[in-house]
Formats: sequence, C-alpha cells, structure tokens
Amino acid sequence: MNSIEKLMRKFEPDHDGKWAKFHPVWDGFFTILFTPGETTQKGAHIRDGVDLKRTMMMVIIALIPCLLFGIYNTGHWHYIATGETTAYMDMFGAKVGYGLMKVLPLVIVSYGVGLGVEFIFAIKNQHSIQEGFLVSGMLIPLIVPADVPLWMLAIAVIFAVVIGKEVFGGTGMNIINVALTARAFLFFGYPTKMSGNDVWMSGISDVAKRPDGYTGATPLGDLASFASDEWVYESVDKFSDKWSLMDSIFGFIPGSVGETSMIAIGIGALILLGTGIASWRIMLSFVIGGLAMGYLFNATAVNPFMELNPIHQIALGGFAFGAVFMITDPVTAAQTNTGKYIYGFLAGFFAILVRVFNPAFPEGVMMAILFFNILAPLIDHYVVQANIKRRLKRLKTKTA
Repeated sequence: MNSIEKLMRKFEPDHDGKWAKFHPVWDGFFTILFTPGETTQKGAHIRDGVDLKRTMMMVIIALIPCLLFGIYNTGHWHYIATGETTAYMDMFGAKVGYGLMKVLPLVIVSYGVGLGVEFIFAIKNQHSIQEGFLVSGMLIPLIVPADVPLWMLAIAVIFAVVIGKEVFGGTGMNIINVALTARAFLFFGYPTKMSGNDVWMSGISDVAKRPDGYTGATPLGDLASFASDEWVYESVDKFSDKWSLMDSIFGFIPGSVGETSMIAIGIGALILLGTGIASWRIMLSFVIGGLAMGYLFNATAVNPFMELNPIHQIALGGFAFGAVFMITDPVTAAQTNTGKYIYGFLAGFFAILVRVFNPAFPEGVMMAILFFNILAPLIDHYVVQANIKRRLKRLKTKTA
C-alpha cells in the first residue's frame, strides 16, 4: 500500500499549478484508499477513529444483501410474468443473469451520473469530493422498479444531487434524504413508470408474452384496489393466502429492486447497528410507530386494508427498507436522543396512515420520511427548549 500511496502522491496536482482545479478529483480517489489528514470543517462530523468515507462504505456493505437478492428477485418475477419455465438450476442461473443485466445498469448510471455532478461541483467550487453520494448512489437503484428507463433515472439523480443536496451546501447540509428526493422526482415527474401494475415486474409490459389474465400488481396495489370498487378478494384472509407474511419476510413479492426481502434488510440492519452507524432509537421507534398505527386501524377497521395484520402491514412495501436505510440517515434525522424517539415514531405512524388512507398513493413511506426530514430540526428545537426549561426549574428550586 505504501507504494500505491507514493504513486498517487506523485500525480497529486499542485494547489497553485496548472492542474490545480482538478485537485478535488484526485483527492476523491485518494481518500477512498487512504485516510486523509484533514478534519471535517462543516456538515457531517464523525467523532470516531474512522473517517466519513469508511463510514459510508460500511453502509454500502450493509446494502449488498439487498442488492444481491434484488438481482435474483428481478429475474424471478420476470420469468413468472412472462410464463417461461425451465429446469430449476437452469432457471436459477437464468434469473440471476436476467436480474444482473437489469439491475447493474441502474447502479452504473446512478453512480456515473451522480459522481459526475459531484466532480463538476467540486471542481467549480474547489472543495473536496463529498462522500454522501457513495451511499445515495447505491440506494437510488434499490428503491426504483427494475424497468425504469435509464435516462429517467439519470435525470432524477441529477435533480436529487443538485436540488436535494448541492443547493444546501453539499453533504451534511441537505435537509431531505437525497435518494428519496430522486424517487419523489420520478414518482411525480413520470408516474406511469413508478406506479400501476405494469412496472414492478420486468418485462410484464410486453403484452405479447404475458400469460392470459396475469396482473403485475404488488401486494400494496392489491390492497389499494378496494378504493376503486375492484376489491378482488373475499376477505383480507384471502389476500394473505396469496401474499403471505412469509413471502414478505423472504422477499418473494414484486416491488422495487431492493425493498422486498426483510431477511436481506435485516442483515443490513445488524451490520449498521453492530458498527454503531445507524441509530437504534430511530429504527425501533419507526417500527413501533408503524405497528401502533396498524393496531389502531385493526380496532377501527372499516375496509379490508385496515383489517390487515399490523406485522404483515410493516412487512409490505418499502417500510422495512425505510426503517433501516432511510429514516436513519444521520444528516436528515433528529439529533437529540429524545427527538430520535419522537421523529421515528411519528414517521412510522404517518407512513401507515398515508398508505391506508390514500389508496391512490399506496406506499406512504417515502412521503412520511421526507415530511419528517423537514420537521426534524423543529423536533430537536422543542426537545432542547424543554431540557432548558427543566434545568432552569431545577436551578430555581435549588436557589430558593
């Protein structure tokens, strides 16, 4: 490694030389391999022996199980949707191969476009490459359908990096989650590619190959069907027979690339909690908030969606993925310990509320997290003010 470091040092642009403006690009690659000697001046701070890039790389490692399962599940539902069958081992390889060819371009475009924008801003503003997109670049492909057009994804990434982060000052200064900003842009800008029954299974929009009567609806799409008087199940139990809790736990349901498997997400959660990167307070309170809303719906059920088992409710859609990788974003989340409990609980509570009460928008996790990203500073403000008042009260009691 010493020889590699010496080689890279040899090509380091002088700060006042001909290639000085490209120093941030060199620094970005150098600090991926070697720990920099500088300390963070603003934005996100790491109070540990590991620097910010190493922290971000640990989150990427935690996302790998979701990525690998997403690759397989993309191929799995493609072959179910198109009615193609073959021997089990041959099919396993075919599923992985098809999924890899669909998911890998999403990852390449996300990183290529996002880091390209980062390099442009770093060169223009003469600051070092910021580490935040190392994680956002992996998150974005995992929260979109496998068939989303690559040019749409590229535009969404540019929007998320520029409007969601750079206009606020870069990594550590953004007020909303960058990856969810990209998803929100796609959802509102190109709704036909982010909702409906033809986007969640790769290749199902090819009507010529679709088996007669086959639908590509997700479990949440099926649950939302009651609002249009097209409820296709005799009871919520019939729904659970088709989309079982175990299917959701293992991940064999249609959906966004990396959001379906609770087992894969759980492995990532253990990595983040074990390394102390994610806040268990936010993660736990988010799940409790979702369960609380689910049980409240059970007690006051007036439609099939409200009758669904709360545990099954939080196993569907992007709730688990949001609980582990989105709501725990240290930049956009609440910072005080008490605030983390409040922030997580309310976000989980509202995620299920939006999902059930607005069937036209069956996944409420994105909107709930973005909404409480904005409210996080306000939550922290009132927590701090409450602490100040309690301390002043104790001080007055002691001096009386």
